[in-house]
Amino acid sequence: MKLSNALTFVRIPSLAAVGALCLIAATSVNAEAVKTVNGTEIDSAVLDVYIENRINKPVEQVTADEREALISELTDIYLLSTQDSAAKLEDDPQVAAQIELQKRGVLAQAVASEFFAKNQVTEEEVLAEYSEQVKLAPPLQYKARHILLQTQGAAADVISELDAGADFQELAKEKSTGPSAPSGGDLGWFAPNQMVAGFSDSVAALEDGAYTKEPVQTEFGWHVILREDSRESEPPPLDSVRDALTQNVQQKKFQAHLDGLRADAER
Repeated sequence: MKLSNALTFVRIPSLAAVGALCLIAATSVNAEAVKTVNGTEIDSAVLDVYIENRINKPVEQVTADEREALISELTDIYLLSTQDSAAKLEDDPQVAAQIELQKRGVLAQAVASEFFAKNQVTEEEVLAEYSEQVKLAPPLQYKARHILLQTQGAAADVISELDAGADFQELAKEKSTGPSAPSGGDLGWFAPNQMVAGFSDSVAALEDGAYTKEPVQTEFGWHVILREDSRESEPPPLDSVRDALTQNVQQKKFQAHLDGLRADAER
């Protein structure tokens, strides 16, 4: 496995999962009334937010037909939410809790976005993260083939055939139940942590050109493994993983910020 695949990057948590469900009720300074429903105006700011959350598309890319359809949907929401029963339902504990959660989600997402805007990742931080990830990557990569079988006995029989001089690739094409069978069991180059533990441990224990003398069991079945070659891991070009590194640094900064807020929060 290439280092770029071996690196583990943590995605920034999205608080919009809850907040995206909430319509912004406050009218922005430049908003214009799009429509009035039961005396309540639907302003353009609310429509823009609805469009972006509803179809995940920039407002400027929305066609006239799409806009009209979304206005119709929003009208139905306003029709229902302006009924007399809606005012009474606002006092229902469960409804009130959902409204509060949606409001907090929107605010939390806005605060998080503001944090990221004010705490841009520097080139020095990206380089430091890159160096750290390189250090954590496995030192070796392996090139291997395998023959996957359903039973230990079938795997043992294959090993006996290999001991008698049978060709590994041909046996893989003939007997393997895995998806790599048509290519003679070829798995290409990979790092140990790309494979399940039992498999990678067995590959690491082999010499180049050797195959396992005992069947190897994993959750997928029984394997006979041929380690064809090995090489030192090469780090990927920085630019190929720059975005992921940036996200990782952002996540660490944000997590540290959250930890600080938790420590300082009033009890």
